[in-house]
Amino acid sequence: MTQSPAVRTTGRSGPVRIGERAARTLVTELARINDPKVALLVGASPESAVLAAAIEALLPGDRLTVVPAESSGVTVLREHVTAQGRWVADRVQVIDSLAEAEAAAVVIAGEAFTGTAEETRGAIEALVKHLADGAVLSVATTATPGRTTGAAAELARQDALYGVGADLVLRNSPPVRIYRLRFTPASPAAADRLAPAHRPSSVPLTRGMHIDSNGVAAAGITLGLAALARVARPSSKLWLLPALAAGPVAAFFRDPQRDVPEDPAAVVASADGQVLSVQRLHDERFGDGEWLRIAVFLSVLDVHVNRAPVAGKVVDYFVADGGFVNAMKPDAEHNVAAYTVLDTSRGTVVVAQRTGLIARRIVQRAPIGALLAKGERFGLIRFGSRTDVYLPADAAEPLVGPGDKVVGGSTVIARWR
Repeated sequence: MTQSPAVRTTGRSGPVRIGERAARTLVTELARINDPKVALLVGASPESAVLAAAIEALLPGDRLTVVPAESSGVTVLREHVTAQGRWVADRVQVIDSLAEAEAAAVVIAGEAFTGTAEETRGAIEALVKHLADGAVLSVATTATPGRTTGAAAELARQDALYGVGADLVLRNSPPVRIYRLRFTPASPAAADRLAPAHRPSSVPLTRGMHIDSNGVAAAGITLGLAALARVARPSSKLWLLPALAAGPVAAFFRDPQRDVPEDPAAVVASADGQVLSVQRLHDERFGDGEWLRIAVFLSVLDVHVNRAPVAGKVVDYFVADGGFVNAMKPDAEHNVAAYTVLDTSRGTVVVAQRTGLIARRIVQRAPIGALLAKGERFGLIRFGSRTDVYLPADAAEPLVGPGDKVVGGSTVIARWR
């Protein structure tokens, strides 16, 4: 990928095109860090969508170091950067080889990994040397169905060991999977300086409204059932039932954009819905001391995308078995629930995603080690359900009460003292 053989990632078939959507996903970590930072892009050409996305993500205090791809000369790339204007030229430096690069907060592989597992392992080892403490390496590989081999298999292995986020980008030719790897621990306080990450799984309908990928899949299934019913019984109107259901099913998975309060003392709602209870209790699973728990019921008409109530680092995730009682009833306390434990600069915070009478599936997309910004999407619950936010009781003051309506990512439900 660079002029150094040690970082070669492409196989005999040559490089895979990374389009605009995949490029934006690759530079997510660069785009979400609000502090001044140094980033390293390895394998870029003047035509690279990744280079364009990285330049677009730069803030005034940022610096971007670029290593040319094998197919691109240093001089040509430098001329391209200069042509972007003074603002870009002052912040982007093109170097001859990876050996000249300094440690960076984000390292981005500008070309998809398509080589053998051994080549991929060697390329990653070469790139890891240029990661600062707690930094993230963003890489891509082709998303091939069925058995994975070569680069795809090696990156899946690396993701199991060091992954802090992965995204499948279907709107690329061919589709690619983006991995974000962190090889050294990051401080929970670093999450306070992050913006919510871009999620390509959320399909845009308008500027302010998206549909989660689960909704696209569910709507596709209902339309498929309608097509099968039409073929099987052409004289019947039964096919209209699943066809007409596709719209409401997709709407259930709507994912609107939200304005997250900038107040560092604000704790926001993890989901849309109605506050069921605000109470102080003890739960030894999360540590000693008293907890302030704010429970919110989500009806089938509410947005079911879940968001982080505070900025923090995911340090644990576990699922507790139970039943499927109506989420509004007290017995829902013992329903199946998924617990995401966050380490924050104010202490431990826990979000519980609880199933309900209809809800039977919980989606949690934040692996252990991931940093979540306040208001960032991290999962969803399918159909009516409940979310609970646990805060250290002596450190937080509730601002809502039973019966209040809240909006996930926007409504302030508590404040840090």
